[in-house]
Amino acid sequence: MWKGRFKEQTAALLQSFSESISFDWRLWRHDIEGSIAHSAALEKAGLISKKERAQIVRGLLQIGAEMAARKFQFKTELEDIHMNIEAELTKRIGAAGAKLHTARSRNDQVALDIRLYLRDECDAISGLLRDLQRSLVGLAERHRDIIIPGYTHLQRAQPVYFAHHLLAYVEMLDRDLGRVADCRKRINVMPLGSGAIAGSTIVLDRKLVAKLLGFPSVTQNSMDAVSDRDFAVELLAALALVATHLSRLSEDVILWASSEFKFITISDAYTTGSSLMPQKKNPDVAELTRGKTGRVIGNLVSLLTTLKGLPMTYNRDMQEDKEPVFDSVDTVKATLAVFAGMLDGTKANAAACAAAVADPMLLATDVADYLVNRGVPFRSAHEVVGKAVALCTQRGCDLPQLTLADWRALSPAFEKDVAKCFDLAAAMAARKGIGAPSPKNVAAQLARWKKSLA
Repeated sequence: MWKGRFKEQTAALLQSFSESISFDWRLWRHDIEGSIAHSAALEKAGLISKKERAQIVRGLLQIGAEMAARKFQFKTELEDIHMNIEAELTKRIGAAGAKLHTARSRNDQVALDIRLYLRDECDAISGLLRDLQRSLVGLAERHRDIIIPGYTHLQRAQPVYFAHHLLAYVEMLDRDLGRVADCRKRINVMPLGSGAIAGSTIVLDRKLVAKLLGFPSVTQNSMDAVSDRDFAVELLAALALVATHLSRLSEDVILWASSEFKFITISDAYTTGSSLMPQKKNPDVAELTRGKTGRVIGNLVSLLTTLKGLPMTYNRDMQEDKEPVFDSVDTVKATLAVFAGMLDGTKANAAACAAAVADPMLLATDVADYLVNRGVPFRSAHEVVGKAVALCTQRGCDLPQLTLADWRALSPAFEKDVAKCFDLAAAMAARKGIGAPSPKNVAAQLARWKKSLA
């Protein structure tokens, strides 16, 4: 493609070093889509005839069909997806194919392709996020009456409904959905027509191309258009946060599935065994998800590092954007899909959860609230209940086993009804503030999410 300027063939070692077809082949559909729209602008400008455009479109569709069927032979010496398609098209239809690259550069061509690709992937990822939300809501709905200890610092803190815990992740994923949708808006701007750096003296109808490709607007600065990868960084940041949320959920799943917790049982279909220990049942989906999160975060850092020192405009360094982008998209999509499948086959173990939540220390804060409702300042109430816990630790007993005399020795505000603080059902029903896990609130949130995700 640059034989007019160069007298020597590109060294084979350089061809191998610089090619991108080994990974950017996946942009074939978007490259063909963009070229078909570009041919419409060329025809409108009188640069190709109607017959030539028909040849171009027919040839591109034939090449696309072969690529879809995995019958197309990519050539490393042609470097990238753009030249592989263009060279094959010209080979098949002749001069009309050679006219296709008029008034465009690989710089604005790849900017278009990656935007088209990521726009599609945003839609796919959004669908998978919704599917995982449905799986979480389904698991919560199937076990809506189960209560478990909530944890802070991985220490038992206060009782919560299992469904409430799962719905916390539904909220997280909904924010992820919002970030992906917001990022899609900035992806959805059409850069073709910006040329290599300064547009072209051959002026094409960029708005026509944008309309044909479903873009609501076109880029307004040719230099920015070919050098901008903000949209890719933004999506990688959103995906890194998705992966982080999935990693946190994974940690809960791993703990809950352990012999020490036994809160859940994951189906055999989504667990693995040990090559040595026949009794093992390992939560590999969650562990791999936790591990893959490091890669997704690393891809974000990699792209930021690539871009940070680049002068305007296009630099070959930017070829390095695709592999981290492709890897993050593939990894997050696969993780979302397999996690949803795992949760669909997961069951909560009611007996183990009930045994854990029977710990009366989980209701120590309710005892402090009891004192507050009798006029004791919270800090004083906190100290009194802390002394009660210390007394139980000393005696080797639980809070409900303290006598009324024990309680009144700690504070005269205690009455016989302090024993009601340890009624778990009453304690849960009292948590009725907005966002708290009362049975009524949890039921309302389940109904809201089921309607939203229907």
